[in-house]
Amino acid sequence: MRQETAVVLGPGGMLGTAWMAGLVGGLRREGFDLAKADLIVGTSAGAIVGAALAAGQDLERLSVLPDPDGEPTVKTDHERLGQVFAILGDSALEPAEALRRVGRLALAAETDAEEAHLARMEFLIGARTWPEGRLMIPAVDVETGEPLVWDESSGVALVTAVASSSAFPGSAPPITINGRRYMDGALRSGTNADLAAGAQAAIVIEPLAHLFPTNTPQHGTAVRLAPDLAAQEALGVDLSNRAAWSPVYQAGVRQAPEAAKLIETVWVR
Repeated sequence: MRQETAVVLGPGGMLGTAWMAGLVGGLRREGFDLAKADLIVGTSAGAIVGAALAAGQDLERLSVLPDPDGEPTVKTDHERLGQVFAILGDSALEPAEALRRVGRLALAAETDAEEAHLARMEFLIGARTWPEGRLMIPAVDVETGEPLVWDESSGVALVTAVASSSAFPGSAPPITINGRRYMDGALRSGTNADLAAGAQAAIVIEPLAHLFPTNTPQHGTAVRLAPDLAAQEALGVDLSNRAAWSPVYQAGVRQAPEAAKLIETVWVR
């Protein structure tokens, strides 16, 4: 089915989530409710924000990172995380083989339990059921390296789909779905903007564009949004810095008016 409008939300780690939430919430204040898009594609951090957005959540609830009593610090396996990036940066490896190797590292990494990651995702999303609008969430099979895309018809719970898409090897555990395990959807194709092919107007939001430049596929009329200089400074180099969450969220809010000027060229308020 041809989509008139699409929103593509890319990966960005913990702080990329905060920046996107602030930007999308700020755009709503400016008269652009991206939840009204015919299609939302959310990958990793974008899956979190996309699910909350599509479910009609008030993104201002994410202006402060909740820190429930007794919640431990997220456990990261830095050694295997470094190995993952080394594999992904090895141009001599065939892509499918690289993903299989990354999958093995994901399974071996010492991270939090699946239940802890699922609980965090549920809290951030603020919803359990798939929204009425079309939402697509990519993930990758850790064993085969094969990508797939979850949607309402997949028969997979929304929180589980988001958790799998945001399970970057070394930072979060692969998520078990129907006896198989799945890892971060960014390993499929970065922002996965190709899933919005055919949209007449697309808004592509890339929290990491300043760190990992990409050639985002352009379909129809597309507007690409990335952190401005002030947001880049707030993001810093440690995307897992919990103390920076609120400043990064506010940087997204402050960027919204300028982003709205770009969006109004292709999107009706």
